[in-house]
Amino acid sequence: MTSDVAAAVGYQDPPPRKGFFTDTSVCIGCKACEVACKEWNAVPEDGLNFTGMSYDNTQSLGADTWRHVAFIEKPAASRSSVSLGMPTIGPPTGGTPTDRTPISSDVQNQAVPDVVAGQTQNAGTPDFQWLMASDVCKHCTHAACLDVCPTGALFRTEFGTVVVQQDVCNGCGYCVSACPYGVIDQRKDDGRVFKCTMCYDRLSVGEQPACAKACPTESIQYGDLDELRERAQQRVDTLHAAGMADARLYGESPDDGVGGNGAFFLLLDQPEVYGLPPAPVVTTADLASMWKHAAVAAAGLVVAAGVAFFGGRE
Repeated sequence: MTSDVAAAVGYQDPPPRKGFFTDTSVCIGCKACEVACKEWNAVPEDGLNFTGMSYDNTQSLGADTWRHVAFIEKPAASRSSVSLGMPTIGPPTGGTPTDRTPISSDVQNQAVPDVVAGQTQNAGTPDFQWLMASDVCKHCTHAACLDVCPTGALFRTEFGTVVVQQDVCNGCGYCVSACPYGVIDQRKDDGRVFKCTMCYDRLSVGEQPACAKACPTESIQYGDLDELRERAQQRVDTLHAAGMADARLYGESPDDGVGGNGAFFLLLDQPEVYGLPPAPVVTTADLASMWKHAAVAAAGLVVAAGVAFFGGRE
């Protein structure tokens, strides 16, 4: 059961494990999630300059970017002309805000004209497509950052998420190199690390994270992890039936190298296209054997020193 991740660290009768399911097929790149995350968590502004590399000005996750919407431009030669089920946000021919159709919870069953990540396919469109994806900390089941933290600044919550306590962090940076996704980052002015907390303060009072609440297309869905996995598989089946053979889930499997993620994704291409490692592995998987070998080596040195000392006296 996915709730065991909290029970394993001592929580008595923890609630069902919570998580994020990010459906990139309905992401429109509005960055509302980035703004909501910054506003609620008081995350500093991290640069509004045009990079020249993309229309995305934040570029990647970091200490000052806990949610990051990537704009990935690619040739449209392999694009399939199918409906991706974008939810209806407003009337097709204008209207007042009160006329707007509410977003339903069954996003995967809706149908609209041919759209791929916000771009209509017709004779007037450029020969490329956008893949939009909102990235975030994965809240791994086997979290290497927790394994290497020497101060206990990182801890597992009763919801199964991983949170950093900045007032306990000493800025050693061990977790930065341990993270297989490159999520955790140190803030330049003081060296402490920061990342997504899945709005732990909001979860604690029964609210959903700010990014999920702000998402206008329900690309970011929050809830019980088991339920999200079932919903995600249904969405993939729907896309496959519509001809989107490249649609796949990423990070949902408990059998992967990190034991499955608390934040997983539906992708429309290979993980590498989105800047995600294709086969992540918890970097501390061999930590126990490494310490064992180190202890054996240290014992060997002690024996060798003793032999040299006493042998020299003879």
